[in-house]
Amino acid sequence: MGVKKKKEMQVAALTICQQDLETLRSFADVEGKNLASLLLHCVQFTDGVSQIHYIKQIVPLLERADKNGVCDPTARSCLDILAGIYLSLSLKNPLKKVLASSLNGLPECFLTEAIHSFTCRLQKELSTTDLNSYRKVTDNLSSCMENFNVGRASVNNLLENVLHFLQKSLIEITEENRKYTGNHIVQTQLMNDLLVGIRVSMMLVQKIQSFQGNLWKASNSSLWRSMCSLLSIFTKFLSDDDLLQTIQSTSGLAVILFIKTMFDPPEKVPDLIRSLLLHSVDCTSLPEWLVSSCRSLCCAEVSGSALLFLCQGTLAMFDWQDESMGPRREALLLDTAHILFTLSSQIKESTLEMFLSRILVSWTNSAIHVLESSSPSLKNSLSGNSSIAGRLLEYVYTHWEHPLDALRHQTKIIFKNLLQMHWLTIEGAHSVTDPFFLGLTESLLRLEWHVKGKYTCLGCLVECIGIEHILAVDKTIPSQILEVMGDQSLVPYASDLLETMFKNHKNHLKSHTVDSMWIDQWHETWVSPLLFILCEGNLDQKSYVIDYYLPKLLNCSPESLSYMVKILQTSADAKIGSCNSRGALGALMACLRTARAHGHLQSATDAWGSLVSSARIKQGLIHQHSQVRVDTLGLLCESNRSTEIVSSEEMQLIEFFITYNLNTQSPGVRQQICSLLKKLFTRIQESSQVLYKLEQSKSKYEPENESTDQHPSDSLEQYKNFMSSISNSLFEALFPGSSYPTRFSVLTILGSIAEVFPVPEGRTRTVYQLSHDIDAGRFQTLMECFTSTFEDVKILAFDLLMKLPKTVIQFQDPEKLQGLFQAALELSISTKPYDCVTASYLLNFLICQDALSSFLSTYLKTQPVAYGDGDKSCAVVESNTLMVIKCLLENLEQEVSQAENSLLQAAASFPMYGRIHCVTGALQKLSLSNLQLVSEWRPVVEKLLLMSYKVSAVVSPVIQSSSPEGLIPMDTDTESASRLQVILNEIQPRDTNDYFSQTKILKEHDSFDLEDLNASVPSIDSSTEIRGKEGKTCDVTAQMVLVCCWRSMKEIALLLGTLCQLLPMQSVQESSDGLLTMEQVKDMGDYFKQQLLQSRHRGAFELAYTGFVKLTEVLNRCPNVSLQKLLEQWLWNVLEEIKCSDPSSKLCATRRSAGIPFYIQALLASESKKGKMDLLKITMKELISLARPTDASKSTVPQVHALNILRALFRDTRLGENVIPYVADGAKAAILGFTSPVWAVRNSSTLLFSTLITRIFGVKKGKDELSKKNRCGNSPVYRSREMAARALVPFVMIDQIPNTIRTLLAKLPDCTDQCFRQNHIHGTLLQVFHLLQAYSDSKHITNSDFQQELTDVTVCTKAKLWLAKRQNPCLVTRAVYIDILFLLTCYLDRPTKGSQPVLESLGFWEEVNRIVSRSELITGFPYTFTAPGLPQYLESLTKLAIAAVWAAVAKAGEQSTDIPISFSRLLESAFPEVRSLTLDALLERFSLATSGLREKGLPPFLCNMGENFLMLAMKERHPECICKILKILHCMDPSEWLPQTWHCVHLTPKEFLIWTMDTAAHERSEIQSAALRLASKVVAHHMQTWEEDRDSIAPELKQWVRLIVSSCGDHLPTESRLAAAEVLTSTTPFFLTSLHPVLGLQDTLSLWRCVFTLLQSEEQAVRDAATEIVTTALSQENTCQSTEFAFCQVDASIALALALAVLCDLLQQWDQLASGLPVLLGWLLGEDDDLVVCVENMQQLEDDHLFEKAEVNFWAEPLVFVKYLNKHLFSLLSNSDWHPLSPGSLHHLQRAVSKQHQLLSQLFRELPPTAEFLKTVELTRLRIQEERTLACQRLLAFLEGKEGDDTLVLSASDSPAEASQLTLPSTEAAC
Repeated sequence: MGVKKKKEMQVAALTICQQDLETLRSFADVEGKNLASLLLHCVQFTDGVSQIHYIKQIVPLLERADKNGVCDPTARSCLDILAGIYLSLSLKNPLKKVLASSLNGLPECFLTEAIHSFTCRLQKELSTTDLNSYRKVTDNLSSCMENFNVGRASVNNLLENVLHFLQKSLIEITEENRKYTGNHIVQTQLMNDLLVGIRVSMMLVQKIQSFQGNLWKASNSSLWRSMCSLLSIFTKFLSDDDLLQTIQSTSGLAVILFIKTMFDPPEKVPDLIRSLLLHSVDCTSLPEWLVSSCRSLCCAEVSGSALLFLCQGTLAMFDWQDESMGPRREALLLDTAHILFTLSSQIKESTLEMFLSRILVSWTNSAIHVLESSSPSLKNSLSGNSSIAGRLLEYVYTHWEHPLDALRHQTKIIFKNLLQMHWLTIEGAHSVTDPFFLGLTESLLRLEWHVKGKYTCLGCLVECIGIEHILAVDKTIPSQILEVMGDQSLVPYASDLLETMFKNHKNHLKSHTVDSMWIDQWHETWVSPLLFILCEGNLDQKSYVIDYYLPKLLNCSPESLSYMVKILQTSADAKIGSCNSRGALGALMACLRTARAHGHLQSATDAWGSLVSSARIKQGLIHQHSQVRVDTLGLLCESNRSTEIVSSEEMQLIEFFITYNLNTQSPGVRQQICSLLKKLFTRIQESSQVLYKLEQSKSKYEPENESTDQHPSDSLEQYKNFMSSISNSLFEALFPGSSYPTRFSVLTILGSIAEVFPVPEGRTRTVYQLSHDIDAGRFQTLMECFTSTFEDVKILAFDLLMKLPKTVIQFQDPEKLQGLFQAALELSISTKPYDCVTASYLLNFLICQDALSSFLSTYLKTQPVAYGDGDKSCAVVESNTLMVIKCLLENLEQEVSQAENSLLQAAASFPMYGRIHCVTGALQKLSLSNLQLVSEWRPVVEKLLLMSYKVSAVVSPVIQSSSPEGLIPMDTDTESASRLQVILNEIQPRDTNDYFSQTKILKEHDSFDLEDLNASVPSIDSSTEIRGKEGKTCDVTAQMVLVCCWRSMKEIALLLGTLCQLLPMQSVQESSDGLLTMEQVKDMGDYFKQQLLQSRHRGAFELAYTGFVKLTEVLNRCPNVSLQKLLEQWLWNVLEEIKCSDPSSKLCATRRSAGIPFYIQALLASESKKGKMDLLKITMKELISLARPTDASKSTVPQVHALNILRALFRDTRLGENVIPYVADGAKAAILGFTSPVWAVRNSSTLLFSTLITRIFGVKKGKDELSKKNRCGNSPVYRSREMAARALVPFVMIDQIPNTIRTLLAKLPDCTDQCFRQNHIHGTLLQVFHLLQAYSDSKHITNSDFQQELTDVTVCTKAKLWLAKRQNPCLVTRAVYIDILFLLTCYLDRPTKGSQPVLESLGFWEEVNRIVSRSELITGFPYTFTAPGLPQYLESLTKLAIAAVWAAVAKAGEQSTDIPISFSRLLESAFPEVRSLTLDALLERFSLATSGLREKGLPPFLCNMGENFLMLAMKERHPECICKILKILHCMDPSEWLPQTWHCVHLTPKEFLIWTMDTAAHERSEIQSAALRLASKVVAHHMQTWEEDRDSIAPELKQWVRLIVSSCGDHLPTESRLAAAEVLTSTTPFFLTSLHPVLGLQDTLSLWRCVFTLLQSEEQAVRDAATEIVTTALSQENTCQSTEFAFCQVDASIALALALAVLCDLLQQWDQLASGLPVLLGWLLGEDDDLVVCVENMQQLEDDHLFEKAEVNFWAEPLVFVKYLNKHLFSLLSNSDWHPLSPGSLHHLQRAVSKQHQLLSQLFRELPPTAEFLKTVELTRLRIQEERTLACQRLLAFLEGKEGDDTLVLSASDSPAEASQLTLPSTEAAC
């Protein structure tokens, strides 16, 4: 949104030689007014922009001097110098064009001399023999012919020399290119030189006058011979596949141009070109010069690519509007089309496909030109019904979803041109009723909307014939298109089509309507469907419609905004939305935001002044749906004017928003919030600059369209106060225990503030500086963010500190600096991996401290490094970085030597990866290309590499073991080694890597016998006991060793990758430049090769791959040829090793070839994509050859490797379309691999085939597996038949599905057939089922067609009905046939207009009833569960039976005798599948009836089934069925079944309630949740019916309260807590907000405590459910006045505050403040938490769990609850009339507070000085408890009437300085 400063133009200055300079001086006049003086002044400037000014004065000066029409010697010399200047300038220098433009205006008398000067200078250049100068000469020739008359005349004078030079240069450059084969950098430059040479040759022929006549065509002239030579060269280029395809393409243009120019007579040229293209040349009839120059085209087979480029040249070089060519023109055009269509079916390479598409576009453009020039003979050949048009349409249909964007774009142009061609053939008459257009429209509309090409083509069609016809066919098309906008891949296509349509429709309506009534019709067609989606659509639909469709609609019709707002305002109260729905309010905010961002609202104040109230805005800012909040914030922050003043109302609303929206769990929402606030800050900054200017001008501020009349200084003061308030709020949110989302949001926003409001320089002014609001406490808070377990937070904190002025972040206390440095060193060897990341960021921050160097010099016992002459701050950073790395290396060296003795000790006490990570982090922050201390860095780099290899040598045996995940290596300590024999027995290696073929002791070469070891150690644990850093004994598990090893390998790979990427490399051997030598680079390559080819641990070789990729990229760009060649050498070596399959090879043939595919990927991906990709081509051929089946006698290892490598290459997106030509061969190899008897080959083949399927069809986006091909309908494998049936669906067009189903049904056997195969029947039925399902789900079929087609299918189905009966012995096929019947009942059992339902008219239900009544559901089951397909058959049969019951009930009611089976009988079935499905059906009906969504109530017989369900509840044992029964009872009215409990189950209603609560207390979570809901409903029923006798169920109520409390713990399953939230919501009016506490105060407060617990849950779903409790509480009559957000859907963050406000209000209403206050103070203090136990548990967790991130809080923040509770209690006590408490009522609390204070003091004293880094978790817990204690102290003091100085606080001596930062005064200076 910010205004970008215009970049200053950089122009290289022109210079002249000393001789020319002397010449100018000799001719310059004293007055300095002649041309020589002007040029002398010009060349003295070093700025090219200034020189342009002088160049433009040349011609005016000469015009003034042109008095006698004679060119004097001064002018002659100056023109000669100007010629030299022009030719010396580079092609892209603007001075060159300015000079040419000036010289084009030379007076006539100077023109001849200028041409002579240019000719002489150019001739001298053309005579050069230096190949390096050829490009410069070629560029000069090009510029001379480009809009430069003098230059063109000079070239014309030197035509023979020019042709000779071009011929010579092209030949020599081609030879040079061959010499440098393999050197991609040099070859790329030479290829570009060739390309320029060809283009200049063509330009020469096209622009030089000498070629216009025939004089030059004499065969003996040198001009002609040069032309023939050039034609011969271009012909060779055309067929040379080693050249770039752009060169071949341009050569094709040049060949046609030269033939057209040279051949006589011109009218026969089209025939000649036709014969060349059709390969029908009669060489005897051609001139000798043509045959000799183009022999490969005339007398040999022409390749497809050469033929393609000749077609391109033909279309580009002929003037197709030239009617003089006559019929030859048309014949050539049509033949070219046929050749292109033929090539289209042959070309597979993506780049050639791209060329072909462009050439087809060129052909259609040429065809349009021919038709426009009135060519009647071509109209039939090019009309829409012609064969050529059909081929073009076929091309469009097959390429409109091509993966290349550019090719899809070309396809669109082809289709558009095709429409234009047909329109020209019918001359635009009756285009709407034209059969071709009608047929095309219908065929496109019949396609599914998931076909992307449909949108593009429909858009072109609308532009051609208009929208009216399409809307007449189907007026719901806008709604259909909006429906598909939930699919991200279709959104751009759909929105573009809609824009085309509504614009066309608007123009049509306006042109055909006199008044403005057209807008209503337009709104109905385009706006109404939009509003429906915004209110009712799914989340993705709404988001995409708002982002893509809404802006386009508003841009087309801004006046529609008021219409949309009016509609949405009306429904905003009714559709308030929820956590899953934006509602009308969300739609309203989205519309307003979009309108303002696109300039359709002048300001936000206008928006809520005229369209929506500020109260609505506030509701939007705290709405439960996150996107509503974001859209409302966007309305406030975004504006199309970056300098629009931010109003005071906007500021207030944004402060309100920040209070409740920092703790947002969704990363996407956080990102949007931070981005919008940054836009707001930018508006403030840029508008403040406008205000400063207004203030300086002392004028009254009256900007246009602004309603404020404030003085600029007042607005600026408001800005400053607002930004300071925002910063304060943000820093306050970084309290102890703040969540990750809060910290991320705060630090991001603070970073944006620091970035948008920089420290002012010079006279610039800024309205706010963040550094002014940062004191010592806040600086410490930012530092402590380094301790976050999330690296995002560390990065943001570090970046923010770096943006602050240096005076703010410099330490003044050396002891503090020393302590932090020691803490960083200690963290760098922590066994917790995230600690070393903290150490890295802390060290990087300390490196910026000026005082660090003196401390490090003392630490390292060295002299301080002397700074250079450069920037001091950079020198300090470099010096400190160098010393820090030296320090880390010294420590690492000692630790490596110890690790060589005992790797177990290293894993337990000093894992080495932390040190290496810190080194890498320090190097990444340093600019390694501009080092001042190069000599000091060289030994450090050398030592870095040495230590990296040493660490690798120590840990590699574990990583390269065949089972690294469970390996602990042996140590020199035999006793330690003996403890590991159990593990070694479990992980005996199985590969050829012999490092662990026997147990070894590191550093000693003698071995010991494992059997002897077993004999001597009778019983050993599976972990090893080692002394840790603090002398504690700890078990070293295999996990710890593996983490130590693979993380060390990871850090080594990252370090080496960083070094090779960032360090300057020596250009040649032994040179002084660079820090990395060539030998070191080779060593790194060998290291990576070893790790990638031998590592077994995926994490290790993946990270080695990351480092190796960086190395290959550097080598590929390296100018050193020997280093470039390394990549090729490494590739050949590994391919040879794969092929030889030597048993001694250490290549891993398991684990999908481990790192081998990664190694080859890195080598191939680094190859330049602009080149020929030779390495890729050769490698793919080798691998495909290896991947094919081999002789049985040969090893299959190479085949496995090849298959695995091919899989990796086909998956690599960086190789792009370059691997597409090998897909077919890869698929063959994979399919043939399926037949191998070796499992490894079959497995690798399957993986490769899966990758190829994804490569061909794209990533699977749907839930169904529709991306597989059908080869398998009759397969004997059940799963194959099922997959084949699903895969068949996308291959059948929607309108062909009914015919296909009928054909498949006809193939099924009849009951009279004697022999049939059930596999065949099953496969066929599955295909019918999935096709029928797909057809029924299709949305664009009209209802009448749908009904008729399915009726025909039903008739066919009845003919094979025996398959659903007992005549069919196979339960599997019987089940599938019943599923088909069930589908038909679902889709056809609806009455049509004026007739009965189809199924009834066909007698279908009678057949179904017969099947059910004769089935095993009635007769019983002779089968057991071992019968194949029985569960599936039971489910299918039950679903059909239930459908038959509902149909019978709907027809005749429950008295009908046609009901085939009763629900009671189904519920009595012995099979749980039957009972479960029956209960599902009943539960659905009961749920609909309860929710009121069903128009008709329940059938009477269902209302009377309460007894059945009660009895079932007692005897059912199947968990799922129990759960469903309880849910059904919950849906029913308790008054209908609760009185029957004694009669049915011999339990009184009270006893039934107790049974239900017992079930909820002891059963599994799902049953527990259902029982809890049921018990709560029964409790509510008792409360309503026994109002006078509530005391009789008091014990049960207390049990229910305990049950609710026990269901709300964070440790419980989500389902339990959701059930508790739902129960609390439903019972809120009875217990939480009743006029007096029905349950008693203690139990009522317990329930409220549950609400607060649920509102602070880490689970978003639980918080949303708990928010519903608050919403319900706020909507009660006695509470709705307590807040402005009653009846609103609010977010959990504000719901917590609102709930506390309501509770405090209720305590007053109940007159229970005195009784409730001790309980609330207990909540505030946190009496349930034992501080000592918590600290001990945290320490235990830290020791036990390697990867635990301690107490990572993603959302819950204990101090937020403390803050809100403290605030409301103070407010309540300050403003209420309440009776004082008795002195003893708070005695317990006072003692607890005092005890807590003493304990905190003791624990704070026990912490180390840098506890914030070394004991982060413990310190955070203590700080949280400190805040609780202080809050409670203040309230107790207030209650005692002595609030003030006597308040007890922790003294500074009780806690370290860092622990007391929360209580530091804000005026303290920054450290």
